[in-house]
Amino acid sequence: MIRVKVCGLNDPVNTREVLRAGADFLGFIFYPGSRRYVGDNPVDLFRDLPLHARKIGVFVDEDPGKVIEVTGKFSLYAVQLHGHETPVQCRAVRQQGIRVIKAFGIGGNFEFSLLAGYVDVCDYFLFDSQTRLHGGSGLRFPWQELGKYSLDKPFFLSGGIEPGDAGTIRGLSHKSLFAADINSRFETEPGIKDTRIVKDFISDIKNRAYEF
Repeated sequence: MIRVKVCGLNDPVNTREVLRAGADFLGFIFYPGSRRYVGDNPVDLFRDLPLHARKIGVFVDEDPGKVIEVTGKFSLYAVQLHGHETPVQCRAVRQQGIRVIKAFGIGGNFEFSLLAGYVDVCDYFLFDSQTRLHGGSGLRFPWQELGKYSLDKPFFLSGGIEPGDAGTIRGLSHKSLFAADINSRFETEPGIKDTRIVKDFISDIKNRAYEF
């Protein structure tokens, strides 16, 4: 079953609603350059979330020590490194027992062979659209490029996923597709998700209508 990560959350009430809608992972952006930045001290954002909520912190070219500190402070389930982090930086975080998702922007000339150096220092890859932004662009890379990915490392699919894409994503049938990462196309404004649309997407991608 394909899991769903809802990223770019920054409102406490909306975050709890997204969790109740069935999100498997909740994404919080700790990058100040993002319109969905959680702020300098987002204590209120996490205060009333249940313990089972799997919070993923998104960082961009952040010092590994700071990533480790924030992970502990807010009990993050995993971290998503969405910049130009090296295998050495990924290893420094993962060696602290932290799950690491390493993001890569996919363009027409992306060399999947570059991922070999990251296989042993992260738990998942995330494939996003290659833009000057660090995620949240609403743009989609050609999903047929995934046919060039042959590693066993599971990956999150991100970048411009729309509410009507659940069936198409299910149809990709890639052996390493672990989760869909949704964000801007499900928003009423930056950081606020339309929970009805999110819930419908989750139900559709998990094919719940056909489960007995």
